[in-house]
Amino acid sequence: MVFLSIVVLLTSGTNVIGQPKKIKTEGGWIQGTEENGLAIFRGIPFAAPPLGKLRWRAPQPVEKWDSVRLATAFAHSPMQGGNPAAGKSEDCLYLNVWTPVKSTNERLPVLVWIYGGGFSFGSTADSWYDGEQLAKKGVVFVSIAYRVGQLGFLAHPELSAEDPNHVSGNYGLLDQVAALKWIQKNITAFGGDPDKVTIFGESAGGISVSMLCASPLAKGLFRAAISQSGGSFGPTRLILYPGENMKTLTQAELEGTEYVRKARASSIAELRKMDAEKLPMGWGMGSAWPIIDGYTLPEDQYKLYEAGKYNDVPVLIGYNSDEGLSFSPGKTPKEFTEAVKLRYGRFADSLLNAYPVGENSIPKTARDLTRDAAFGWHNWTWARLQSKTGKSKVYYYYFDQHPNYPEGSPDFGHGSPHAQDVSYVFQHIDSLNPITTKSDLQISAAMGTYWINFCKYGNPNGETVPSWPAFTISKPVVMYFNQVPHTGPVPGEKSLEVLDKYFKWRFTPEGAAWGNSK
Repeated sequence: MVFLSIVVLLTSGTNVIGQPKKIKTEGGWIQGTEENGLAIFRGIPFAAPPLGKLRWRAPQPVEKWDSVRLATAFAHSPMQGGNPAAGKSEDCLYLNVWTPVKSTNERLPVLVWIYGGGFSFGSTADSWYDGEQLAKKGVVFVSIAYRVGQLGFLAHPELSAEDPNHVSGNYGLLDQVAALKWIQKNITAFGGDPDKVTIFGESAGGISVSMLCASPLAKGLFRAAISQSGGSFGPTRLILYPGENMKTLTQAELEGTEYVRKARASSIAELRKMDAEKLPMGWGMGSAWPIIDGYTLPEDQYKLYEAGKYNDVPVLIGYNSDEGLSFSPGKTPKEFTEAVKLRYGRFADSLLNAYPVGENSIPKTARDLTRDAAFGWHNWTWARLQSKTGKSKVYYYYFDQHPNYPEGSPDFGHGSPHAQDVSYVFQHIDSLNPITTKSDLQISAAMGTYWINFCKYGNPNGETVPSWPAFTISKPVVMYFNQVPHTGPVPGEKSLEVLDKYFKWRFTPEGAAWGNSK
């Protein structure tokens, strides 16, 4: 067996600590390192570099190599604005593996990380995403890269015409599918079990998880899913807002046509010849988000789940208590109120009543509207729809771990902001940091245990952590990560019910026409 020969290479010799490791993948032999008892492989190609004519095309099979390829350093991050970890390049379709496997008898569960960054930024080389601590808990940890921004999601009539499925955009999602297919074919060589793959991600990574759960292209590529501050159950909208981020293929093609004009090109062929560094990139340029293309994403995810047309796997989903700190509009109560009226139209007054703004401030009660529109409603809807139309269990959480800031502090009234949960899950809470509390360490340890248990068994529960009941419509129980793990009701459910009326209206012909008009 190939695996047997590989493990002999992994374990031969009297002292393997620090010695390079060699494994054969479908592309060829790779050589990694051993660090702190783990075999680690960085920068493994899972698809051909999307360069030249492959720019804005679905990922192609990995190009094979003859000699042993070093897999000891992270590959470049995808092209994006700013300066990401490990630099940036269009040649970015690589993944990384941390494995604790020591024997041929092991087939460990596999935990696959998908980074966030608003689909415009992101890197597997970010130190936050180091998989060492999670791998040491008995899983094979994999982090995958995907194209972001306009190189990852540009739709255009010319691109749709040249595609065999007559679609364009969503290249970043197709990269994720390609990486999961690579894992299915190759992960046994690293001691992983391809039948026990769990995907997880945060923010755009959590939204990606939600979309992979809805995509027929990802069927059978994972058995469980974790979404942190994700979900994508909102309708399409011409002018995008957090939680209403999706466009149809037709809308995205028009946006892509405008993008080509802004780039001062006359065609896709001309745009492909441009240096990637000179392409307009980042938020505000358009064409930098997944779309409903009818192929990768066949329909609005809400409608797919209503009809039971999704990948029915156990899910662990949730969000942070004060996501609105990062995304709420306006700096004054007047600006906030005007923004709410612009976005929600005739529903604005009822929402401002459910999520009241202060006379001289924008308190958490108001920020929670942004939190719920972007994350809370999506998770609540995901949990309810899957509980109604699916067979697999749903585990729902609410992350609210933060100091009780004193009155007069600039942070008074603040909860847990966007992305704070990541370091807790990855077990990167520094016990030597003077601001770290005993409770922080307890919450981090519990989250790591729940996540790993879920990866191993499809159920977060175990002997060392409090019981976490599955969410059902009749018993909507939520796990709170607040000082100690404990269960409670859906946070702000009465307000969510008001917001739900808006979203349900948006799925009616009248609401769809309103949202897709200027």
